[in-house]
Amino acid sequence: MDFTMGEAATGLRDQLRSLIAERVPADFRGAFTDDPDDLRIAQDFCRFLADRGLLCLAWPEEFGGRGASVWEQTVVREEMWAHHEPRGAQYMGVNWVGPTIMRHGTDDQRRQHLPPIARGEVIWCQGFSEPGSGSDLASLRTAARREGDGWRISGQKIWTSYATMAQWCFLLARTSTGERRQQGLTVFLVPMSDPAIEVRPIRSMLGPHHLNEVFFDELQVTEANVLGTVDDGWSVVQEVLSFERVGIARYARCELLLQQAPEVLGDRWEALPSDLRTRWARELVRCRRARLLAYRVVSMQAEGRVRPGDSALYRIAVTTLDQSSADVLAEIAAYTAGDPGVERFRLDVEDHWGYSQAATVSSGSIEMQRILLARDLVAAS
Repeated sequence: MDFTMGEAATGLRDQLRSLIAERVPADFRGAFTDDPDDLRIAQDFCRFLADRGLLCLAWPEEFGGRGASVWEQTVVREEMWAHHEPRGAQYMGVNWVGPTIMRHGTDDQRRQHLPPIARGEVIWCQGFSEPGSGSDLASLRTAARREGDGWRISGQKIWTSYATMAQWCFLLARTSTGERRQQGLTVFLVPMSDPAIEVRPIRSMLGPHHLNEVFFDELQVTEANVLGTVDDGWSVVQEVLSFERVGIARYARCELLLQQAPEVLGDRWEALPSDLRTRWARELVRCRRARLLAYRVVSMQAEGRVRPGDSALYRIAVTTLDQSSADVLAEIAAYTAGDPGVERFRLDVEDHWGYSQAATVSSGSIEMQRILLARDLVAAS
């Protein structure tokens, strides 16, 4: 099976790997650590990519991109995630906030928001989940009520990644009630600098910035902050989630670490228990399967025909891969204990294992993904 996607994609992959090796420290493990210098490294590298037209590669030129193929943008996703996402939190703006504003935003919203994203100058967070309304997103209670020619928003969001550093929030709130809970929801684009917004970090094993509570206390916005049609936000969110769930190429880091394992152990590789090496090989096969599922969804997205079940199937495959590969890698890494020459590999595996624990919960729990998939299968039968 050929996974290169052609000469242009291969050249881009080589270019990105070279730039990462030159400009990102070897011990970099993401922007969201206890060391503030890691965030600076990511922000600098993000702007560096933007200056060279490599950040929003597949965006139309009129919005700051290069009009490249979705496959070249997929290469960027893969190489960034494989190397601890040196763009920082920009994948959110690049992968789905920007494209959603392109499709549903006004001309003024496009002019305001798309250039800063394309330049790597702005960080977005997502105001979706709430206490008691995580996987059941449509049951959210954050409310926006009409006031004059604008809106007043009050409520609480939780598990909001990057809220402490974000300049803007892609916020879903209830604007009316209907026969179904999915009716009467509206998307707002709100500035995080407003004093009516309070952010409280939640400490976790993922490190700073990842998980936060966000409170909206009579936040005042105007019609200019509404994205799309009032009360029709659910259709926008469904589209967003289909992009978000395939936007992180988790399989790329799994495969990179699995391929590194025999190289790191060298002569000791053959001394590993045979069942552990068999499980290692099985995880590599699962990586290829997840990659193919991702490519299938990317192709569907490019043709405008992706369904929730398509993204859900990929999400199930890649998040379970994240966890199973992390477990195998942790067992392999244990055989290198006491060897200072492979410390970097052990730390990379430890980082991968920590992130994998949240994989089947974030961006919609695996149970909800299975429900979405089952609904699509029933509808197609």
